[in-house]
Amino acid sequence: MVTYATIFLSSFVIALSGALMPGPLLTATLGESARRGFWAGPLLILGHGILEAALLAALLLGLAPFLRQEGIFAVIALSGAVILLVMALGMFRSLPTLSLAWSGETAAPGYLIVSGVLMSVANPYWSVWWATIGLGYVLYCWKFGLLGIVLFFAGHILGDLFWYSLVSAAVTKGRRFLTDRLYRGLIGGCATLLVLFACFFFYTGLQKAGMLSVSW
Repeated sequence: MVTYATIFLSSFVIALSGALMPGPLLTATLGESARRGFWAGPLLILGHGILEAALLAALLLGLAPFLRQEGIFAVIALSGAVILLVMALGMFRSLPTLSLAWSGETAAPGYLIVSGVLMSVANPYWSVWWATIGLGYVLYCWKFGLLGIVLFFAGHILGDLFWYSLVSAAVTKGRRFLTDRLYRGLIGGCATLLVLFACFFFYTGLQKAGMLSVSW
């Protein structure tokens, strides 16, 4: 029982430490929560979790060596950069008409779930983490059978859910203090962060593809 509790708690803490780092998914959570309310965060994480469950299954079936290849990383990075740029462009285009009068608008849950999937895919370091650190943890937990894997995944996804729900709650509660100008500034800031992430991933992808060289 102590081992199982350790697997769950350590997985929760590791996931939480990763979730605290800024990235595309956090940026999307800030923007969507201000616009659609608290449930934006949990629904984004639901999409994120569905993708992680699929990847976990793939890793157990032997996908890890494939993901470690630099060429695959380059493809993921460049594709992610394109996804982020398209999303950022959509956010920038909506800025002139954004208003807090829309703060109660709802979106089909499927939209936010799919967004959670796309934001995860758009971050190449997400797949690299799973192919390295995540895989090592999975193999360790596998020694304790299916229950070990289930507890690992439960702790991992609950760590993400805890942090992003907290972010959504904070943004939603703060909407009463937002003006239209501040609201547009928040969305514009999120879009700018997505562009910066896209540029970084594009540059990294070109490096891994051997199309850029760095000399000092």
